[in-house]
Amino acid sequence: MIAGTAAILILIVLSDLHVYWARGGKAGKGAAIPTLNERPALKPTALTTIMVAVVLLAMAAVLAFRIGWLDLPAVPGLSSFVRVCAWLIAVAFALRAVGDFRYVGFFKKIRESRFARLDTFAYSPLCACLAVLVGLAAQA
Repeated sequence: MIAGTAAILILIVLSDLHVYWARGGKAGKGAAIPTLNERPALKPTALTTIMVAVVLLAMAAVLAFRIGWLDLPAVPGLSSFVRVCAWLIAVAFALRAVGDFRYVGFFKKIRESRFARLDTFAYSPLCACLAVLVGLAAQA
């Protein structure tokens, strides 16, 4: 329950941060996008940023169902479906921590940018931590 609660709170904060960026907020945005030769490797739109926020919030909702914060409707198999979804979320965060072997993750090749340094010391460890927290909540 504690692991799930921690993961839910982190996911909600991350979702809120993405909403802030989608609405035009600038703080931290420059350090949240991978760069190559000091140019952004991607240019997320407000819509894609909101979509990320919604996905993060949906992950929090799955965990809230899994740990019992929210009651599941009495639908056969729904509890098993939520458990599988929670495990998939844990796997997704573990894969993000490992990375794409180029821009993000512990095994990235591009390591000189501000994003890369923050990814090594903050973003990837956070994803690894979320993978563990969500995994603990999934098995409960």
